[in-house]
Order: sequence, then C-alpha cells, then structure tokens
Amino acid sequence: MSVWEVLAVLAAGVGAGAINAVVGSGTLFTFPVLLAIGIPPVTASLSNSIGLAPGSLTGAWGYRKEMAGQRTRLLRFGAMSLLGAITGGILLLNLPESVFTIVVPGLILLACVLIVFQPRINAWMRTRRPARPNGGPLLPFGVYGAGVYGGYFAAAQGIILIGLLGSSLDEDLQRVNALKNALASIVNTTAAVFYIVFAQPNWLVVALIAAGSVVGGYLGARFGRKLKPLALRILVVVIGLTAAVQLLLT
Repeated sequence: MSVWEVLAVLAAGVGAGAINAVVGSGTLFTFPVLLAIGIPPVTASLSNSIGLAPGSLTGAWGYRKEMAGQRTRLLRFGAMSLLGAITGGILLLNLPESVFTIVVPGLILLACVLIVFQPRINAWMRTRRPARPNGGPLLPFGVYGAGVYGGYFAAAQGIILIGLLGSSLDEDLQRVNALKNALASIVNTTAAVFYIVFAQPNWLVVALIAAGSVVGGYLGARFGRKLKPLALRILVVVIGLTAAVQLLLT
C-alpha cells in the first residue's frame, strides 16, 4: 500500500472505532476504503473484523459505568452472541456474499423503526405485562441472530442490537447502548479469533484498523456517554438509514 492508502485505512479505523462505540456500523467506514484500495471483499471483511475487535473492547470499557447491575444480562446474552459469531464466521467462509446483502438492509430498517418507536413500544408493553428485566424468552434468539450477522459482516450490528434490546428491555437508552457495546465486543473478538485460526487476513490492514479503532473507540465512548437519549436515538436512526441506503446501492 502507498502512504496515502495507509493513512486512509488508519483514518477509517479511527472513524469506525468511534462510531461503533456511539452507535454501531463502523464497518461502513472501513469496508468501502478496503475495497477501494483493491482488497478482495472476503479478505477485506475478515481483516476488518479482526482489526475492529480491539476498538470494540475500548468502547465497551468506556461504558463500564452504565453496565453496573447488568451482569446477568451480559452472561445470558453474551453466550448467545458468542455462538452467533461462530455461526456467522462459518457462513462467511462458506456462503456467497450475495446471501446476506439481500436481507441486511431490511434488518437495519427494522431496527431503525424499533428505535424510533421504542418509548411507545415499552409503554404499551408495560400495560400488557409486568416489566421483564431481561426482555423475555425470545430476546436471546434475537441476540443470537444479531451475533450471526455480526460474525458474517458486522456492519450495523450495533444498530440491530440497539433496536432489539431497546424495544425489549425496560431500560435507559444509554444503558442499552452499554450492553450493546459489550455484546458487540464479544461478537467481534470471537469472530477475530475464528478468522485468525481458519482464514488468511491481510495483516497490514488488520494492524492499521486495530490501531485506529482503539483510539476511535475511546474517543467515541467519551462522546457517546454525554448524549441525551433523544439525541442518541436520532443519531442511531440517521446512521442506520445511511447504512441501509449504502448497502442497497452497493
């Protein structure tokens, strides 16, 4: 890679780490850059997943205060995220990319709808049944599905997770975002280990994205924790709609 290509990948890593900590969909920063400099799609996807794993950990650490009291949720949903990430990694190495590109925009749009109507959904659900601190029996399967998607491609998995968790848990959006970061870090780390063992990443790309995402994840967490719930909800929806449009046009 040329010096300019190295700087472009590094800058994309910073942006991806920051946006992953605040919302999710940081892959939409890095993936197009990798394709533009000539990295094959599958190699770009798995190298990107490995590179973003350190940034997702720093983003989750930045939200550690909002994770207080969510240990049970983390254990319950974390196991499903881990299994989902392994499933997604297997799919990436065995299925054509066209399979998920058909359904991904729809999943993102559905997540955006859930986020927009989350307060009304939560209010309606409280009138129908008592609040469930862990979201009911079906939420783990949704988290598993998000893990499958995250292990396969990762773009906008955070938006999908916020949509699922926010509409199912009677919880403040910042605490939902903290849980999202923790689960996404499990998915990204699991996928990274899987690809290191079973695939052949581009290690220069991995190093550049990792370095950028660590810085971006820390900065994004500091910024995201200061956002009001309405501002965070608007940011999630705007980025989610942008992600869906970008994927539809590619």
